Amino acid sequence: MASFSLVSLFTLFLCCCRLIQAQQPYAGRRTIDCMNPDTSNSVLGYTCNGLGTSCRGYVVFRSQPLFNNVTSIANLLSSDPSQIADINEVPRTATFRTNQMVIVPINCSCSGDHYQRNATYTIRSGDTYFFIANNTFQALSTCQAIQNQQPDIQPTKLIMGSMITVPVRCACPTRNQTDVGINYLLSYPIAQGDTVAGISEMFGADTERTLEANQLRDPAIFFFTSLLVPLQDSPSKITVPPPPPPPLLPSPTTPPPSGGSSKTWIYILVGILGGAALLLVVSIVIFFNKRKKKPDMIVNVTSENFEACNEKPLEKKLVDESQDLLDSMSSIAQSLNLKGDFSAIKKVQGDVSKEIELLNKVNHSNLIRLLGVCFDDGHWYLVYEYAANGALSDWIYNNNNKSGKYLTWRQRIQIASDIATGLNYLHFLTNHPHVHKDLKCSNVLLDGDFRAKITNFALARSTEGEEGQFALTKHIVGTKGYMAPEYVENGMVSTKIDVFAFGVLLLEVISGKEAAAIYGEDHMKLSDILRNVVQEKDGHEGLKLLIDPCMLDNYPLELAILVFHLINSCLKKDPNARPAMDEIVQSLSWILTASSAWDSSSSNASQSQTSSGSY
Repeated sequence: MASFSLVSLFTLFLCCCRLIQAQQPYAGRRTIDCMNPDTSNSVLGYTCNGLGTSCRGYVVFRSQPLFNNVTSIANLLSSDPSQIADINEVPRTATFRTNQMVIVPINCSCSGDHYQRNATYTIRSGDTYFFIANNTFQALSTCQAIQNQQPDIQPTKLIMGSMITVPVRCACPTRNQTDVGINYLLSYPIAQGDTVAGISEMFGADTERTLEANQLRDPAIFFFTSLLVPLQDSPSKITVPPPPPPPLLPSPTTPPPSGGSSKTWIYILVGILGGAALLLVVSIVIFFNKRKKKPDMIVNVTSENFEACNEKPLEKKLVDESQDLLDSMSSIAQSLNLKGDFSAIKKVQGDVSKEIELLNKVNHSNLIRLLGVCFDDGHWYLVYEYAANGALSDWIYNNNNKSGKYLTWRQRIQIASDIATGLNYLHFLTNHPHVHKDLKCSNVLLDGDFRAKITNFALARSTEGEEGQFALTKHIVGTKGYMAPEYVENGMVSTKIDVFAFGVLLLEVISGKEAAAIYGEDHMKLSDILRNVVQEKDGHEGLKLLIDPCMLDNYPLELAILVFHLINSCLKKDPNARPAMDEIVQSLSWILTASSAWDSSSSNASQSQTSSGSY
């Protein structure tokens, strides 16, 4: 009996020793389920099981617009800017290109039961713990860990401008790691398409050691999580290898035969005659195509027929417009030369002075371009650049899409990013912030490359003040379902009403349904539905209810979760709680980059399966 007790104690001792020297378990997808009470498996942080209670650690951060220089990244991650500059071989004043990987040295210490580097973060408009962890800190923290640091603050009651502590994930090597020469651990935020082998190779680490460091038997890893990379030496500047040069054309190995000079002239003559014949055929095709009837409201505008439209003098039909504006419109019409390109013409009655005045002074690729104006028979005709793929609504709403084609996940995020970029230009980069006031899917056009252009500025107006200030109006106009509550109820106008409309539009783009079809006739708030869905505890299966059925089997779950959190923040009832457009642009830029990587990896996997299935 005594011997049995001794054996048991010895076994328990061995188990405890192994536990003390164990590696850190990979958190997996639990980090994106903020409401899950199970915080095991390193969700709250890596266990303090190393040789020391503190050490030098490293993290990788991908440069983003608000955090794209040495100082801003150092402030965000509570690091030393001089050390960041030295290890990345840049000056202290350097600015990194978007998505460039930056190595950040940090002091990693035990705080309670977990290793971490505590960073101080100021809450911004629209922030949630999920958004802070996975967007701002790029999975170098988790929503559960942030909540654990602020137990007295409810996640739904974050106050803009208040300070919170964000624990940055890090760890110190254990004895069995240092015994094999591992001296540092680097926290790496996983990007779409990353593999354990690829990450290990990037830092000169052994793949098997990386798997052991994260207690991974299956090498499958996920976006919105971080991986520990074991290093023998401190990391150096990350250099992404350039693409391979194009193959050189083979040079002739033997001289041309005798008489080659005369044959060369024959080849040249044949080439000239062939080119002339081809040019003649193309010219004939273009000539007959020009004679065909054009679609309604789309004409082939040239300098000749545009000037014919302008033969009648411009009449003063606009309300309270200045002679300067008339003169400027006249000069636009007379100098127009579209060289036969397709253009779109909008026939308008009434006061168009504000729309023309705005479009005449803005210049952005995501805002429809006004090419000219003319007046004929009591009507104004506004000539716009032609968007070959028509209105976004024709591609999004399933009942409107007659082509049978649908937009992919990446295309939808690109379109959303284009719209946000155009609105950001209106809100911040025009002379006085401007509000569109009627943003909706039918007021967004798609060009031949499916890039978005915002159109219909008839209701647009200047707020005549700094962004965030409100103006009041009694003239409530717009489209039901897109109008923000403060505008409908109190006539309050600010750039935040465009943010609300953008949230509705983004929901429609992802769901393929009109907003009214989602929240029904009982006027249930969209934000309530989204909150109920994104807080599901069953692996976010409820999100599939809001995904367009056309792409139900082909979208990235983790990115969809982040998009719905962004939508939810845009639909906050309090306008001050909604994010500004520049923050939305930053978020969508990051999501778009991840979506492109996911799209590429999905295509490669599909090709691999097709290839393997052909045997």
